[in-house]
Amino acid sequence: MSEKNREGKRTARERLAVEREKQKAAERRRRTLIVAASVVCVLGLAAVIGIVAANSGKDDGSDSAGPVVAPSGANGDDQLAIPVGKADAKSSLTVWEDFRCPACKSFEDAYRSTIHELTGAGQLKVEYHLATIIDGNMGGTGSRTAANAAACAQDAGKFTAYHDVLYENQPPETDDAYAKNDKLIELAKKVDGLDTPAFRTCVEKGTHNSWVAKSAAAFRNGGFSGTPTVILNGKNIYQDQTMTPAKLKKQVQDAAKG
Repeated sequence: MSEKNREGKRTARERLAVEREKQKAAERRRRTLIVAASVVCVLGLAAVIGIVAANSGKDDGSDSAGPVVAPSGANGDDQLAIPVGKADAKSSLTVWEDFRCPACKSFEDAYRSTIHELTGAGQLKVEYHLATIIDGNMGGTGSRTAANAAACAQDAGKFTAYHDVLYENQPPETDDAYAKNDKLIELAKKVDGLDTPAFRTCVEKGTHNSWVAKSAAAFRNGGFSGTPTVILNGKNIYQDQTMTPAKLKKQVQDAAKG
């Protein structure tokens, strides 16, 4: 065999060896990419699971640890209602509200004075139930934190006044200002005698957070369409397009006469 032929065969073998090495390298890269992709998928799934777990229940405060501590005087099923007015009043109004809810503020602005007049006259009793629907819809914790603060005000016998202050000073729905304890304590100064060390401690520790979570769960499980839900003597009057404060007053006063 000539030197030229031997050189040609050697060159061919070398090219083949180089090509095989390239194929092996390509295979190694392919396997590496498959493994990496699998790891990314697993990590991605874990991240999704983690996000879901982290967000689950955030609309109802269920991420709050601790025992369920009902505010003073709470009544009804599982002590989830805060009562206002005389217990023997002929008419009963059940109100499901969220302190971040603009529609709740509109209801309160329109009906506040009438409800105060009727409860003051002993003709109407009101049971307030606190929901956290806006926390779930918009994100944040202001609904829950404000509800806890209102429950703390109930402990101090100042629920009605503080309830009104929260609605009168309600921030825009997208502004989670009520998530800040300092803001809620600042508003307590508008209620005579509420800004006390006991109230501050109750707010800052989230004493009633688990109770709020339980109330929010009752709202979700109650089949209600939204907040506010306002029920007078078993009838949902918020869905009644003809209802007005004057009509509510007449119905309550008529029931008191009967």
